[in-house]
Amino acid sequence: MKRTVVISSLVFLMLGLCLNVYAAKETKIEVLYMNHGPLMDTVNKMKNLFSQYNVKVSVSWYDFESTEGEKFMAKKGIKQHVPLIVWIDGSQVVVIGGVRKVQFSGFPTGSGPVSFQGKWTMDDLKAALDQATAGK
Repeated sequence: MKRTVVISSLVFLMLGLCLNVYAAKETKIEVLYMNHGPLMDTVNKMKNLFSQYNVKVSVSWYDFESTEGEKFMAKKGIKQHVPLIVWIDGSQVVVIGGVRKVQFSGFPTGSGPVSFQGKWTMDDLKAALDQATAGK
């Protein structure tokens, strides 16, 4: 009887460890943004996009002008005036498809003031998220 209990316990322990190794961890998204006017359309589109990934992503939002946002900026070393920065698993630059570097900073191309537009689109963000969450 003791032997059966020990063997069963070992089998369950090994199975649990194997499943834990293969469990996919969620993709961490951090967004620093200015909570006003022209950027709200982009923020709403991003929220809709992120919601499509359910438990595959964990999103943290930091308002540029809040105390929490200021602490986050200090942690990330951000000193310039930027309407939006997105980090995916700690990086604001993602190589999409192994060939194209995209930095998620500023308004998406074609929206907001021209001087604050980045060189990225919502399709780029979707592609980066698809890539980061593949297999999760």
